[in-house]
Amino acid sequence: MGKPRGLTLRGRTVRQRFTVMYAALFLASGIALLAMTNLLAGGWRASQAAPGPPAPQPDLTALQGHVELLQAQLADVHATQSRQLLAGSLVALVVMGAVSVLLGGIVAGRVLRPLRTITSATRRISADNLHERLAVPGPADEVKDLADTVDGLLERLEASFAAQRRFVADASHELRTPLATMRASLDVAAAKPSATSQTLALTDRLRTELDRIDHLLEGLLLLARAQHGALPGRAPVSLARLLSEAVTGRSAAIAAKDLTVHADTEDGAWTRGSPVLLSRVADNLIDNAVIHNRRGGWIRVATATAGSSARLVVETGGAVLDQEHVARLTEPFRRLAADRTGSEAGSGLGLSIVAAVVGAHGGRLELRARPEGGLRVAVSVPSAPAPAGAAA
Repeated sequence: MGKPRGLTLRGRTVRQRFTVMYAALFLASGIALLAMTNLLAGGWRASQAAPGPPAPQPDLTALQGHVELLQAQLADVHATQSRQLLAGSLVALVVMGAVSVLLGGIVAGRVLRPLRTITSATRRISADNLHERLAVPGPADEVKDLADTVDGLLERLEASFAAQRRFVADASHELRTPLATMRASLDVAAAKPSATSQTLALTDRLRTELDRIDHLLEGLLLLARAQHGALPGRAPVSLARLLSEAVTGRSAAIAAKDLTVHADTEDGAWTRGSPVLLSRVADNLIDNAVIHNRRGGWIRVATATAGSSARLVVETGGAVLDQEHVARLTEPFRRLAADRTGSEAGSGLGLSIVAAVVGAHGGRLELRARPEGGLRVAVSVPSAPAPAGAAA
């Protein structure tokens, strides 16, 4: 992100501000001490230069001249010592000023170390790992109070997210029963001998709407399960096989739009996870590629292994899209524009489900608007070795 390490305030780190403050206080104390030393030394010289003894007698003229000479020499020595003291004090002040800056930086770093720990730990926590806590040890001071406050906030956020996801799952389950009842009532009404053509047309239309609602509820259930991190039946999964099955299952829709599919799949792209959820990822990506494609267009699918990641890529051509809007397609019910609403063929949850499933598997989803038009979707998940006998 380009942010500097450490806490910042008005473009300058708190550590730098503390260092400058410590150094300024030390220099101010040193300057005051040096001024007091020179003032006391000046007062002592003034007392030494106080008026001498009473006027000498004429027979003591030679002795008085000798005393004055000694006093002048003594004043010169005092002046030389004062200059040397001042020069030495200034050198010592400069040296100790540099030392104070160094020690101030070290002390400020030690004082701010717990805050840096809290900051880095807080940055690592997101909606996918709200169960983590800072748990900062130490005495009950201001830093400990701050860490405990952040832990309390994370606990409340976790409870709120969990309640929201439970509500979505429970509501989807509860709505299935009235939908099944409505479907059965339509079947009974259509099976009556007295049913007119208008009744049959109405029942067919209602069945279509019920199918869309059922598909929406299924998507909400799947989204809630993926957001909870529930991965049933973890096993080795071939991304190439998932793509192949998804394309084959939609061959009729692909042919109806006269789409051309270019496949570049690598059999070594394996991961470990839920085959049901990962299969839904491939299905949703191919569905989007077919639904939001133009007649006579193309679809490119590919799988590959790069380091410790297995990648699945689906590309389509089409109109030039806005990357800022594309980046928000993983939000539930978020649609890009009027030409990609999919109101008749989709529920607006396809990429949301993909993002949730990929995140539950510890992967990453990338959406990129192609400069020449169309969309590129790349899924990266941790790779896993192929099971024995997979090639056969």
